[in-house]
Parts: sequence; structure tokens; C-alpha cells
Amino acid sequence: MKQIIAMLLALVMMLALAACGNATTTETTAAAVETTTAAEETTAAAEETTTAAEETEPVEVPVMTHEEFMAAEMEAAVCVETYVQAHQSWWDNKVTVYCQSPDGAYFLYELACSEEDAAKLEPGTKIKVTGYKTAWEGEVEIVDGTFEFVEGDAFVAEATDVTGMTEEELLAHQNEKVLFKGLTVKKIEYKNGEPGDDIYVTVAMGETEMSFCVEMYLTGPDTDVYKAFADLAEGDVVDIEGFLYWYQGVNTHVTAVTPAA
Repeated sequence: MKQIIAMLLALVMMLALAACGNATTTETTAAAVETTTAAEETTAAAEETTTAAEETEPVEVPVMTHEEFMAAEMEAAVCVETYVQAHQSWWDNKVTVYCQSPDGAYFLYELACSEEDAAKLEPGTKIKVTGYKTAWEGEVEIVDGTFEFVEGDAFVAEATDVTGMTEEELLAHQNEKVLFKGLTVKKIEYKNGEPGDDIYVTVAMGETEMSFCVEMYLTGPDTDVYKAFADLAEGDVVDIEGFLYWYQGVNTHVTAVTPAA
């Protein structure tokens, strides 16, 4: 009888040890899985941090000539040194700038800029701009740009007389300061129907009609050029100066208008 009891006790102890062993193995496996998962999460977080850092790193691109800029692919990172000719109103740490160099012109859309620096963007000021080349409705421009001031002589472009040029010829002067002589006014209308916003001007150069724009953020209601259009009527013949912006064709941003000589 004692032998039987002893055998039963030994069997119970063996079963108990086996159960403990299984529990320890299960706990160890679970801990290993948790450690692996934590390591994977840490790796993923590190990769996200690296990606974010890469996205915020400034673009480093050699300074390009205007020819190199025009040859660059769309959405490519670009860098140019150029000269401010005018800019639209500063707003929300951004400013849209018209720039030109002796070899060509640029439209800088919503360039990152403090209000203090915007006040320094006088005509002729030299700047180095880094951003991305893109196009919208035919207008080639630089977006998502940053800039820095560059010491050097000032440059203010003279308006190029483009009277009589074909659209293809005009395209070669995109964003430059230009002059059209002897334009016939066909229609003048205010955005939203009344003064205070942009003015849309339809003009004829010979048999060709073009749409120009008096941008309120460039030449607003208080400027002479804006006020001058209140006195114009259909059939008037005028000379118009402005920046050769493009929107589905010629859409010059007007900076001056005078009766034709």
C-alpha cells in the first residue's frame, strides 16, 4: 500500500513539474514576441523620423542660368539668382514676386518670406531662389520657394517692345517686363462686377485679341494704373506695359497704361 501511495505522489509531482515547465515556456515565448514587436515599432518610428527629416532638409541645387532653368523637367528642384522687379502684397509669410535677369525672367509664386524681408524686396534687389519648377495653365513658375539676399549691383529691366509678335514669339519672353504699343480696347470688366477687385481687359493687336489683367494685389485700387482704366472706353487705343504672365495664352499683368502716341 505504501508503495502505491509513493508511486502516486511521484506521478503527481511529475505532472506538476511538467505544468510549470509549460507555463514558463509560454511566458518566455510571449515575452520574446512582445520584445520583437517593440523592436519593430521602434524601427518603424526611426524610419518615420528619418523620412520626415529628409523631407524638411533644404534642397541643394547648383545655381542655373535661365536656359538651364527652362530645360529642367517639370517638378524638378531648381535654383536661380535673379533680380526683383515687383511683387504682390505680402500675406501669411508668403509673397508672389516678378523677377528678371539679363537672360530671362521668373515668376515666383508664394515665395516663403517674412513681412520684414518683403519690405526689402525693392526693384533691382538681387536674390537667390531655391524651389521647384512647375507650370499652371501654361505659366512656368517656381513654387514652394525660399530665398536669400545676395550682395551685388542692382538690375531693373527695361520693358521689351513686343508689339506685333506672334504668340510663339511672345512665349519666349514669358514673365519679362514688356511693352505693347497701339492696342485697341475691346472690353473692360471688373471681377465681381464692380471696382475694388481685379480688372479684366480685352485688347486687340491687329486681328489678334488678348486678355490682360490689372492685378489688385500688384496694382490695387489706389494706384494710378488701376484708376486709369475707369476713364477708358471701348475703342480707345493705348500703350500697355506689364509682366508677360501666361494663362491659357497671353495674360499680361498690367503695370502702366497710357494713350497711344
